[in-house]
Amino acid sequence: MPPITKELTVGQVAERAGVAVSALHFYERQGLIHSRRTSGNQRRYRRDTLRRVSFIRISQRVGMPLARIRQALEALPDNRTPTRTDWAAVSEQWRDELDTRIAQLIRLRDDLTGCIGCGCLSLDTCTLSNPDDELAAAGPGPRRLMVQALAQDADAL
Repeated sequence: MPPITKELTVGQVAERAGVAVSALHFYERQGLIHSRRTSGNQRRYRRDTLRRVSFIRISQRVGMPLARIRQALEALPDNRTPTRTDWAAVSEQWRDELDTRIAQLIRLRDDLTGCIGCGCLSLDTCTLSNPDDELAAAGPGPRRLMVQALAQDADAL
């Protein structure tokens, strides 16, 4: 096995993290990760970039917007590899937001069949749940799901 180096090339990070090189370039343009340039203008990443890329990918999978991901990464120390305590602090910042997202996903899972049948997903009418397209008067979008989400948000306050 080759010796472990302190820095990785863009190709090494891409391979180890399971992302395309273009994704790393995008993350860097968005301020999510950082590299230094060699005298030959090649990118070099610290090893902890692998953890940061994994965090970005998982965060995106749960629907976190890039701005929130960037904010969380900015809270991590830049002069050293983040510790378990550092990552726990990021996790704690997102706990309430993730709980809300989980509740919304559960509601969507449980109500999706009824929602599709109620006319809020571009169907004009539903004689059972939304006769004569009564929900159209309430405005665009998934009205029943939005009302439930707003009520839960109000309860959380």
